[in-house]
Amino acid sequence: MRLTRSEGLTRADRGLDNPHESRRTTLPVLLTVDDAADLLRTTTRAIYAMIERRQLPGVIRVRRRVLLRADDLLDWLNQKRAPSPEEYW
Repeated sequence: MRLTRSEGLTRADRGLDNPHESRRTTLPVLLTVDDAADLLRTTTRAIYAMIERRQLPGVIRVRRRVLLRADDLLDWLNQKRAPSPEEYW
């Protein structure tokens, strides 16, 4: 079943409401720009700007459609994160 944003797909429907739940098991292999914006908690305009500046990994263009590989984006996010205080010890 394929739902679009206009059909009322919420963050909870996509499994993005629980921050402790593993995103790798709930995210599709390819994300739309809207999905990536929700994941990064930013706007679609910012995502398109980052794609244009080649700041995001895993970008796939199929004609006019832009998709992002979820694993590449999550790995990139993991590399960008600051270490937690527990990781210092």
